[in-house]
Amino acid sequence: MRSRRRLLSGGLALRLGAGGALSWQEAHRQVPLHQEGVVRDARGALVAVPVRATGDGGWLPLTGPPQDRWLEVSLLAARAAGDQVRLAGGRLPPPDHPHGAMARAALRDLHTLTGPEGTAPGAVLAGASPAWMFVWPRDASFAAAALARTGHSDDALTVLLHLQGLQGADGSFQARYLPDGTGDVPDDRLPQEDGPGWALWATRVLVEESAVGPGPPEPSVLLGDLIARSAARLLHRIDPATGLPRPSPDYWERPEERLTLGVAATALMGLEAAAALVQDGRVPEAAWASAGVDPGALAPAAADLRRRVVDEFGPHYPRYAGGRPDAAVTFVLPPFLDEPVPGAEAARLRAQRAQARPAGGVAPGATWRRDGVSWTPQTALQALAAREAGRDEEADRWLDWLDRHRTATGALPEKVLHDGSPAAVAPLAWTAALVLLAVERR
Repeated sequence: MRSRRRLLSGGLALRLGAGGALSWQEAHRQVPLHQEGVVRDARGALVAVPVRATGDGGWLPLTGPPQDRWLEVSLLAARAAGDQVRLAGGRLPPPDHPHGAMARAALRDLHTLTGPEGTAPGAVLAGASPAWMFVWPRDASFAAAALARTGHSDDALTVLLHLQGLQGADGSFQARYLPDGTGDVPDDRLPQEDGPGWALWATRVLVEESAVGPGPPEPSVLLGDLIARSAARLLHRIDPATGLPRPSPDYWERPEERLTLGVAATALMGLEAAAALVQDGRVPEAAWASAGVDPGALAPAAADLRRRVVDEFGPHYPRYAGGRPDAAVTFVLPPFLDEPVPGAEAARLRAQRAQARPAGGVAPGATWRRDGVSWTPQTALQALAAREAGRDEEADRWLDWLDRHRTATGALPEKVLHDGSPAAVAPLAWTAALVLLAVERR
């Protein structure tokens, strides 16, 4: 996230006035909106909808020579019809649902960002601007979970198979990858060790959805290597001296010398998901053996890690032990864990004030810079946690806020400025996936 911000930092410098306080204009960062949304052209390539475009449903990017426009329009019309069939074939709220339109737009955008022309099948682009046109394992895992939960399990499997192909033999994931399926990375940033946990959680979601409805046959078999290697990685990174994972960058995307809740929580969710997948009984023995994992050891390891996470971070579950709140408090709650860790729901509610931003959303944490910017993924995490806790009124309030701050095309942006303006990339795959997971399907 930090690296994504770097390219967007052209806001006003912060200066102290005579009284030592920041002026209103200086305390609120200005970030441009990159595009209103994204569509695909007749070849299947992504095309950004320019800011201040009409944003109506009939916007078509006609890019070919005049004599071929009729064919281009025909192809686009056929694709639009196919998209409607795909949307209708899933599980989404009815048309009269208060968040039904947002859910449909989110699913449409998620499909648009998954496997466009020039990328590998199942490659989920984080967004449609150059600095976002890569595959983050975290974002892709959320996309897979959302696709599975909305009845698109075949698409979810394709996303997870793509992640399986990118994963290192030791179970590690790089921070992000080029979307061409080669496994190459665009820069030298450090691996982010929350990737294996997210991949295991998303795989478990797919397996559960496939067990109760139409879906791909035996996803545990097809994803056996992803499951076993990810579990091995999480076990390998446990420090014997503390019983906790070693420090790593997390979704803040910056080097870390101390263990963050984001890494500890995703290790816990990953081990608990892996233990549940052992109970599923269909992960090939050869996959466990190849990764050097005793599947019978996963449930005890998960139980031990749960105790240690509670001892280290409870009862407030801050970013660092003894520190200040972080949006990762939502990671130690359902749907990421079957049972919340003690005190986590109360900690989430207490943390909201420290994370609040002027427009009504939240920042990634209490120590995030006070620039007035709300982040939609962290706001959507609040909606999802509230929904899972049975706090439907709260969940709907967060979703109402997200709905009000979509772009002209209905896309969910990454950021919302202090005055309520959508900003940065739109749509953001992570937020689209979270909204789909949080919307109640009545």
